[in-house]
Amino acid sequence: FPVSLVKPYFQTEEDKFPSRKRIPTPPEIVEVEDSPGQVKRIIKARKIRLDGKDQRQYLVRFKNQTADKDKWLAEDAIPDGNLHLRRLRASRRTEKSHQ
Repeated sequence: FPVSLVKPYFQTEEDKFPSRKRIPTPPEIVEVEDSPGQVKRIIKARKIRLDGKDQRQYLVRFKNQTADKDKWLAEDAIPDGNLHLRRLRASRRTEKSHQ
């Protein structure tokens, strides 16, 4: 038996005080972020092919989030998508008219 594998024994609290009831700590509540928050604006649009069908996705920036938190979402997954898409299309029209 290799002596180098031997570790010292440390007595636990349960060993010192067997009548003491240990209260388990509740698990930490972690919120799952299905939706990161309110949409600030839609930055870009792209078409991708999923399951043999073209699908349009939009790069969405959320309020109080940095650019690294931007997400590509389908139109139906964007909260208030119609409003933000109208703004995106209007901004594209004004860009084209200024060129």
